[in-house]
Amino acid sequence: MARMQSRTRSRTYGYVAAAALTALLAGAPTASYAVSRGETAHGTAVAAAYQAKKADAKKAPTPRIVAAGEHVVAAPGFELWLTAEGKHWIEPTLPDEPQFRSVVDGNVDLSQPGVTMQSSGTDSRYYLSGLYYGGKGTASRVEIETSAGTVIRGKLLQLAGKPGWGVWYATAKVPAGGDTGDYLGAVTVYDTKGRVYAQLPRF
Repeated sequence: MARMQSRTRSRTYGYVAAAALTALLAGAPTASYAVSRGETAHGTAVAAAYQAKKADAKKAPTPRIVAAGEHVVAAPGFELWLTAEGKHWIEPTLPDEPQFRSVVDGNVDLSQPGVTMQSSGTDSRYYLSGLYYGGKGTASRVEIETSAGTVIRGKLLQLAGKPGWGVWYATAKVPAGGDTGDYLGAVTVYDTKGRVYAQLPRF
């Protein structure tokens, strides 16, 4: 009788062990599939983020392309135009005296990122413009900081091709009280990816 119980117990252990092994083997592909699905999901998310970043860059604004000598009216009496030699403009306060900022006189190093600024104004409005040049990537937008903590957003102009420089311009209201001395701050041009293309530090 004892020998029969021993055989029965051995068979029971054998069945349990076989069942456990079968379950383990059956679960292995499931676990592998789960890991595979996780890796695939991660890869898909990374790819989607990359594509979204590329799409945002394509949507970012780029400079307005103008022909040499083409006048752009930034505001009544405030006009700009570009030639291969540089930036030309007139202002409401000096309508009969065109002004010029050269890019070929040796005073601008187009191989290094930089921004210039020329400003004038009336009792109510600033007229701002300048060159931007030398940055990497494609220029997209310009922002001018103010001591009030606000930001003035301007626009960009460029000749066709890749001249290595362009012109930015903006207008803004003079702050209440006419405090114009330290009102204007840093001028920053950003590229289509949101990085700094070139900057004129606060002066």
